[in-house]
Amino acid sequence: MKMRFSVKTVAVVPAVLAVALALGSPAFAADVTIGFAAPLTGASAHYGVDVKRGAEMAIEDANARKLVIGGQPVHFALDAEDDQGDPRTGTQVAQKLVDAHVAGVVGHFNSGTSIPASRIYNNAGIPMVSPTATNPMLTAQGFANVFRVVNSDAQMGQLAGRSAVETLKGKVIAVIDDRTAFGQGMADEFVKGVEKAGGKVVDREFTADKAVDFKAQLTRMKSFNPDVVFWGGLDQQAGMLAKQMRQLGIKATLLGGGSFENDTFLQVAGADADGAVSWDYGVPLSMMKTGAQFDAKMKSKYGQGVVAYAPAAYDATWVLIRAMEKANSTDPKVYAPFIKSVSFEGISGDIAFTSTGDLSDPTATFYKVTGGKWVPQAIARGDKVEALKD
Repeated sequence: MKMRFSVKTVAVVPAVLAVALALGSPAFAADVTIGFAAPLTGASAHYGVDVKRGAEMAIEDANARKLVIGGQPVHFALDAEDDQGDPRTGTQVAQKLVDAHVAGVVGHFNSGTSIPASRIYNNAGIPMVSPTATNPMLTAQGFANVFRVVNSDAQMGQLAGRSAVETLKGKVIAVIDDRTAFGQGMADEFVKGVEKAGGKVVDREFTADKAVDFKAQLTRMKSFNPDVVFWGGLDQQAGMLAKQMRQLGIKATLLGGGSFENDTFLQVAGADADGAVSWDYGVPLSMMKTGAQFDAKMKSKYGQGVVAYAPAAYDATWVLIRAMEKANSTDPKVYAPFIKSVSFEGISGDIAFTSTGDLSDPTATFYKVTGGKWVPQAIARGDKVEALKD
């Protein structure tokens, strides 16, 4: 930590120190920098900017509370980096944050960037809390300093697989994914969920995360006459996939898991979005205890409300800050062991961790596009699914 004062204050430092000592309080605030990484440019920038804003709001609220840690008032700052959603860039960003001696990291957004970056942070002894990375491998690596405040694909994919068989009554189920750590990981778990529920996947297709034309894969898929098509990937591609399915006369229900429950999918898919269904992480903003206030504050500050995961980013930032408070230290090596005992009611829900760094009690919501809007249908807590009343 470094003490903050300008050249103009040097002359009065002795006097200020004397007053501070007399009052029994520190004279200056210690700067504590928290790192942040997400795609701030490119196709997923709308997500990256959203989570960055959530982290910024947490920093702002923490500073407003004038916290004292280790006997010193602290001033938090955010070092936000653009990893472009690219694993190679993600590791470069991770090393940059390590070299900058950040006290902890909120990020990354994508599983594909989070997994390689987590090794760099872990080796440096810097805690990392991802608001959005869902691939099971992130916490399966066994790193003591890696956490997430979002469900794992193991839960989400299997919920989606189960719903394909039990809710959608899928008899002929097909899968297409983008081959990213998120998309492929989610699709793998979806297949497990289908099989566990007694169903069968008859066709599995692959694409790339920057592809815009899926007609070759969909044409092969059409020969099976599927009634459910699962997409493992993000929102813009999901929208294009929905349009191309209808253009080819595929009438199957498009199903996702934590990937396209937002306005971007609706805008890209247009009328072809109607009838699509998906599981998403956590509960709807409208069901979050302080969701409406948080959204209003975002609109006031940024001119735009919550896109998707800003509440989770806010909570992830506070995980680090609360651990520092518990440890009475901002030193990563001192406060990191306290993260596993952090427990609080966040914006996104209850925050507490298992021994692996996963959420203790993750929730998920099943949505359906009706009349051009995502409408919540059911809430899952663990393996228990409860239908929502109209």
